[in-house]
Amino acid sequence: MKAVALVGNPKPASRTRDAAERLATALGLDCEVLEVAELGAGLLTWGDPAPAAAVERVRSAQVVIAASPTYKGTYTGLLKLFLDQFPTATGLAGRVALPLMLGAGPTHALAPELTLKPVLVELGATCPAQGLYQLDSSYATDGSLDRWTERWGRTVLDTARAEAGR
Repeated sequence: MKAVALVGNPKPASRTRDAAERLATALGLDCEVLEVAELGAGLLTWGDPAPAAAVERVRSAQVVIAASPTYKGTYTGLLKLFLDQFPTATGLAGRVALPLMLGAGPTHALAPELTLKPVLVELGATCPAQGLYQLDSSYATDGSLDRWTERWGRTVLDTARAEAGR
């Protein structure tokens, strides 16, 4: 099953990217990574060919991992600029989306649910699982990914197969 990880971290090769790739691996997904920062100033202009091509790459996937560090309690403006390129209600229709955010402490643990998931749903995605929030200092070793995958992995994959079959 094909997945695309949208990495909304302004720093390339970030922990956010690593966390997204780990999530895709845990789910057994064939995942392409799209570093949104590489789209540059084209994100600020409607109709720029680079973001338009990136939107089509995302739309070719069955699963979209939307990954961002937590900035001031929400996802990055960089990720928002990219998501604004998608048509409302239909841009991610038929795709399963997984909000993933990393942060420095537990105070923003609801950020994926309260800030990122609503925009993904607004774009037409199905979000069948709780968003994943991980501490950026321990995400690779704290077992949070294993616990999330144990709880939600089957639901995510079953939903993605059902969406692909429609």
